Amino acid sequence: MEINLNGKLALVTGATGQLGRVMARTLASCGADVALHYRGNEAKALELAEEIAGLGRRAMTVQADITDRESVFAMKERIAGELGEADIVVANAVIQYEWKPILEQPEEDYDSQFRSCVMQSVYLAKAFLPGMIAKRSGRMIGINTECSMQNFPGQSAYVAGKRGMDGVYRVLAKEVGEAQVTVNQVAPGWTISERDRLEHTERSEAYESTVPLKRRGTDQEVANVVAFLASDLASFITGAYVPVSGGNVMPSI
Repeated sequence: MEINLNGKLALVTGATGQLGRVMARTLASCGADVALHYRGNEAKALELAEEIAGLGRRAMTVQADITDRESVFAMKERIAGELGEADIVVANAVIQYEWKPILEQPEEDYDSQFRSCVMQSVYLAKAFLPGMIAKRSGRMIGINTECSMQNFPGQSAYVAGKRGMDGVYRVLAKEVGEAQVTVNQVAPGWTISERDRLEHTERSEAYESTVPLKRRGTDQEVANVVAFLASDLASFITGAYVPVSGGNVMPSI
């Protein structure tokens, strides 16, 4: 048994980010062609496209503002014109900001998280799901976070945006399920990325002590779950919030 995405086309938003780049490589290694969304890092997007082409897969780069409806729909048209209709959409992009206590957090940070978590999901759904519904096949995967269950001090804007995103995905799973389109979320813990390896910041004893597996997860472990949910192996899983956190958060029944 293997994850086989041959003949599938995946879009990864925020593909130049620390997690996005590994997701894109992994989907391509499983056989998918990949559309690489970026906001400003064109150089990294072009580098990733070359890597994916080296794997024998088609790749394209596409710039867009995922918080703007017209920009998302223009991205959809560009992808359709160059590679075809997307089978897999991975909503990974998010606006970065400085975390502060609620009484100190600028109000605009709540707006940025709403736009990049909730409205990105809505715009991607409106742009890409009609094509999946018509084919009666498709995967929409949102990248959430363990923070949605932790609600720690300083996380308020991020948690508010991701919990709003969670609501959209759960409702959407019920609305498009009849068309055999699945809608799921992957929720990483504090993940070791390429930046950590370069800066030698992989370890955090304080954090690791809270994790049942007593370590931080890796970007590849997150990407593996994304690839699984994108595949036919996960054809009867929808509406799920899947932590990839070593047991650091555990959804209850």
